Amino acid sequence: MFTGLIRHLGTLESRSSRPGGARLRIAAPADLLARAELGASIAVNGACLTSAAVDGRAWEAELSEETLAKTTLGRLALGATLHLEPALRVGDPLDGHLVSGHVDGIGQLVARPHGERGLDEGIWRFSLPAAQAPMTAPKGSIAVDGISLTVVDCGNDWFTVALIPETVKRTALSGMRPGDAVNLEADPIGRFVARALALRGSDEKLAKFAQGGWGA
Repeated sequence: MFTGLIRHLGTLESRSSRPGGARLRIAAPADLLARAELGASIAVNGACLTSAAVDGRAWEAELSEETLAKTTLGRLALGATLHLEPALRVGDPLDGHLVSGHVDGIGQLVARPHGERGLDEGIWRFSLPAAQAPMTAPKGSIAVDGISLTVVDCGNDWFTVALIPETVKRTALSGMRPGDAVNLEADPIGRFVARALALRGSDEKLAKFAQGGWGA
């Protein structure tokens, strides 16, 4: 589990194709590498990956075909800035919300404000896969590229969040432009409600989501 609080940024150094997927090499700060021992779980732009190798300046992870298909990690340019978060430990503060690292779908940045000092505070609008809409509600939580955010408003295929300058400055959002893709993870409470309703057969979209059939 993760919290969606981004305290570490990394850089995508390489992505090499492998049978059944790919392997990433990610440069990271020393304090993150100290948590990236072999087998450790690290969230990368909201996707939970397992450390397969680590040295003094970078760590590596294997990506399955499913991860490549359902996340943005297979399409990011080399040199891209990545959000990194080590797994939550018992006793760690839960400053954001519970994030599983299982990406539900891919959305896009639709619009962002432009502050006078380039701080870009205010309302940001993202597109949303239709199958994820039932799990998204005003004042609910959503993870955008692994960042824990609160939904301001939402529709069948969009949602908005209010961002403060500090969040933009400390994440890769500062360089994001309309049209850029993002990994999205629904609020886990919404997921469990969707599952309960799907078992009652009350909504085809909810049933599809609960069975893992959502699309990017």
